[in-house]
Amino acid sequence: MELECYPTTERPPEIVPGRPDRAWMDHFTARHPYRCLPLTMANTSGWELLCPIPFTAEWNGGIHQQDIKLTSDHPHPDFHKLAQSHFSHGVLTFHSGYLFRTPPGWSMWVMGPPNHVKDGIQALSGVVETDWLPFPFTMNWVFTRPGKVRFEKGEPFAFITLLEDKTLHEIQPVIRRMDKNPELRHQYDVWEKHRSEFNQRIFRQDPEATKQAWKRYYFKGEFPEEVAPARQDHVNKRRLKAPKFGG
Repeated sequence: MELECYPTTERPPEIVPGRPDRAWMDHFTARHPYRCLPLTMANTSGWELLCPIPFTAEWNGGIHQQDIKLTSDHPHPDFHKLAQSHFSHGVLTFHSGYLFRTPPGWSMWVMGPPNHVKDGIQALSGVVETDWLPFPFTMNWVFTRPGKVRFEKGEPFAFITLLEDKTLHEIQPVIRRMDKNPELRHQYDVWEKHRSEFNQRIFRQDPEATKQAWKRYYFKGEFPEEVAPARQDHVNKRRLKAPKFGG
């Protein structure tokens, strides 16, 4: 399978596999957020489009296009193609610099980089049928209040991943009593018992529990020992391919 990336400018933004690191996670005590596997997996389950130039965007709170002012740190021939005030009402628009084509049945989920926090502005998300679309899309952010925001060189302004979404409407959510699934009920009860006992040991400042710091069942893809063997298909590190030149 291929994700085809057709540049629409002479110098399109760099595309890189999603990176796990986040500044706020780094600054957390003992880098605790990195113990949350769903966070780091989300951070790496797609590709980042990187800002080629540092710039400041400032919104005065108005509803017109001219109410957003964009100022690059230094002259760049493609800055006017990268970021614009197009939709007005405090929406900052980025052009990806590519026309993407996905395999049949796959759409592209376009969003801000997962768990990448920016004060004063919020990334918007969109699902695009890139398996047929013959023109590019935009990536948009909306100011949450008047003021200035910075985008640094090399900072991701968009995150793209793929979604096999054509059959989502066939999925029927069903709410069931867990007692109807005895195996799952047992697995859950054993896990809850282990978690409760471990948390009590942490509360009592048990030296061994404090040293261990956290249970790693999900991180390792394991069940409590008496329930079932570890999963063989569990993934705790994502390594996506970097784009290559295909002619």
